[in-house]
Amino acid sequence: MSWDKEIDELRAREVMAEQMGGAEKVARQHGRGKLDARARIAGLVDAGSFREIGKIAGKGSYDADGNLLGLAPSNLIFGRANIEGRAVVASADDFTVRGGAADAAIRRKFEQCEAMAHTLKIPLIRMIDGTGGGGSVKTLEVIGATYVPAVPGWGDVIRNLESVPVVALSLGPTAGLGAARVVASHYSIMVKGLSQLFAAGPAVVEAIGEKSDKESLGGSEIHTRNGVVDEEVASEAEAFARARRFLSYLPSAVGQYAARTACNDPADRREEALISTVPRGALEVYSMRKVLEAVFDKGSVFEMGRMWGRAAITAFARLDGWPVAVLASDPSFLGGSWEAKTSEKAERFIKLADQFRLPVVHLVDNPGFMIGNAAEMAGTIRYGVNAMNAIYKATVPLCCVVVRKAYGIAGSAMSNAEAFQYRFAWPSGDWGSLPIEGGIEVAYKAEIEAAEDSQAHLEAIRTRLNKVRSPFRTAEIFGIEDIIDPRDTRPLLCEFAELAWRGMGA
Repeated sequence: MSWDKEIDELRAREVMAEQMGGAEKVARQHGRGKLDARARIAGLVDAGSFREIGKIAGKGSYDADGNLLGLAPSNLIFGRANIEGRAVVASADDFTVRGGAADAAIRRKFEQCEAMAHTLKIPLIRMIDGTGGGGSVKTLEVIGATYVPAVPGWGDVIRNLESVPVVALSLGPTAGLGAARVVASHYSIMVKGLSQLFAAGPAVVEAIGEKSDKESLGGSEIHTRNGVVDEEVASEAEAFARARRFLSYLPSAVGQYAARTACNDPADRREEALISTVPRGALEVYSMRKVLEAVFDKGSVFEMGRMWGRAAITAFARLDGWPVAVLASDPSFLGGSWEAKTSEKAERFIKLADQFRLPVVHLVDNPGFMIGNAAEMAGTIRYGVNAMNAIYKATVPLCCVVVRKAYGIAGSAMSNAEAFQYRFAWPSGDWGSLPIEGGIEVAYKAEIEAAEDSQAHLEAIRTRLNKVRSPFRTAEIFGIEDIIDPRDTRPLLCEFAELAWRGMGA
């Protein structure tokens, strides 16, 4: 009455599935400097935590008597695993089985993988290599007909973006649906020299008369600088580490709380260097990243998207162990002016923070939206207004620190001026509808031209206005809530984080 025979067959099928596309194709994968799908999952998740789902799904081959001869497994491996002890759905495309093409896929595995994440409210990690379940011309002969394009299960992809953290790792050439699955994420990564991403690869593009190779068409240097992908890393191991760290700042699902961690960095720590960080010269540059390292918990700043939209820094960090989202100006790029890509980056990041209920800290040094012909051609004002709208619509607590400049509409996008302003300014604060340096000659043109010594008159006006532009004058009329000693920034931000999280019910 035993079922040992069937269990033996199950184990045999599992062994076949573990061979993936076969020894030769696995060796070819390794020869390209790439890990295989099973090694990728092992490298990503906590050791021993992966429970595979649908392991023996695939296409069996049988002899005349119906006995199993071999099994070609599906080219998607997925299942339940842990990352830092927390449940996730981990998936990996198996490039060794038909390069991840649709004619080797079992569509329902893709659908169930996506559905598992939003149904159980746990994060999803996709490791994509190849078309990622996309089409292949060979499919037409298999089915004997062509078909109207559709993506079954894409509704689950959308639901995941609305409900759980989604991370996508591009770990090889990813085209078509594979590329779409990379982009449809909250955080995406490419490995330099190993990953490429495109709507269609070089061979297809050549049909329209454009010659290219995979790197020049869709390498990481392109897509991590145009905003398609968030991160470029040097190795698959680094991609796994960054994916794990990204998830550590977020809750498992919308409606849940991110975890507070133990913190050995005193909340009342004061950094002496901050008193002299901002130079007195309006055009002189300083490092905003050093400011971040000084005020947030030591070692907690996790920057994302560093190579695109570079006038804004977007990062996760911690304050006394509480996770927060950080938006900060970078005066070393375009003086901190928001151009179209920077605005797009800020908008996307604020929406991410609001979706997963992370309080926002905004460190401001923004001289305005980028101006000039190129900026107008890029539609900068539209992207800028979208970013401002996202900030105004955000429902999470936001604390603003005006480090230096805040001018024009872009400067007013620092926070929602119609809500309670949890805001501080450093003595270096400098704000207005437009910079004085660029406006005196216009506003006082007739007066300056009529003066006996126009240059001396201009300097007299500048001296007079520089006294008026003192941040203390603004504080007198309660136009700015508090001017603080820069060295008090960390203690005040830690206080904000505590109040924000307690106010949200944590």
